[in-house]
Amino acid sequence: MAGITIEELNKFYDDTQVLFSISLDIEDGEFVVFVGPSGCGKSTLLRCLAGLEGVNSGKVEIDGHDVTQSEPADRDVAMVFQSYALYPHMTVRSNMEFGMKVNGFDPQLRRERIAEAARILQLEDYLDRKPSQLSGGQRQRVAIGRAIVKNPKVFLFDEPLSNLDAKLRIQMRVELEGLHRQLAATMIYVTHDQVEAMTMADKIVVLNNGWVEQVGTPMEIYHNPKSRFVAEFIGSPAMNVFAPRDSFRNLLLNDSTQYIGCRPEHFELLSKGEGNIDAMVRIKENLGGECLLYLTTVGNTENEAEIIVSVSGDDVTNIGDQVGLLIPQHRLHQFDGNGRSL
Repeated sequence: MAGITIEELNKFYDDTQVLFSISLDIEDGEFVVFVGPSGCGKSTLLRCLAGLEGVNSGKVEIDGHDVTQSEPADRDVAMVFQSYALYPHMTVRSNMEFGMKVNGFDPQLRRERIAEAARILQLEDYLDRKPSQLSGGQRQRVAIGRAIVKNPKVFLFDEPLSNLDAKLRIQMRVELEGLHRQLAATMIYVTHDQVEAMTMADKIVVLNNGWVEQVGTPMEIYHNPKSRFVAEFIGSPAMNVFAPRDSFRNLLLNDSTQYIGCRPEHFELLSKGEGNIDAMVRIKENLGGECLLYLTTVGNTENEAEIIVSVSGDDVTNIGDQVGLLIPQHRLHQFDGNGRSL
């Protein structure tokens, strides 16, 4: 397997720039997730790594070799697409074998690699079936198997689970995590789902409008977002961000603070008048182990804010109740007018 270095990569489509000065270091064996909203450039960046898109400037190195101008077949990477991209008229075995056959692999080696990939992905009983006879999850495993048999230096995944239902997505997510540990492979995974990013990644790269907003471990990004964008994008439910009130003045770092933030689970729920803010419960969602309270602040109509608070599933707060919300000092996030963290 191999590490990847990206230096000052820029990408244009005609006169429109879609990637801006991307520089990243991906270690050998890391599971790195590119995450961001639709149109942020994450799939384009992945395709630039695969060689499916050219770059206008910058450099891409894989395993210490400059592959910026190399053809996709010469980069020793394997890509798994959202659409599976299986040949419908071929069996699972033939789909997995096709690339090796085209590249002249020895028949015995092809059989060995297919058998090993089928064992890892639990596809032994399906090798003689065609894609139309498989479930969505099984088809995605075949697509992953086709990548495994190439024994590449790097695996690239472009939103591979987005076509699956919620339960199957969770199952496949766990399988991919196990596959990464088993293969000890360098993997780059693109998703717009920040839950997938948080649960799967060794390192997360958050992209926004073609720029890298932040790089770090899931918990580094969760607890120390460098911008309001990252704070509100990572986390489910999202961080609450609103303008500070007079009751927060003694907690603020300086006059540059224009917005403050607090994650839903970090509020302390108190009686009205005992916290930093008073708010009224509009909606209560009981999820079993936890409840989500959707509140509207009271007492200052010009500075009214909508806030989500996560509490225990046994919480007895009712719709219409007025409560006090306290933000502990170490849980308070502060942002300037440009959305940068202070």
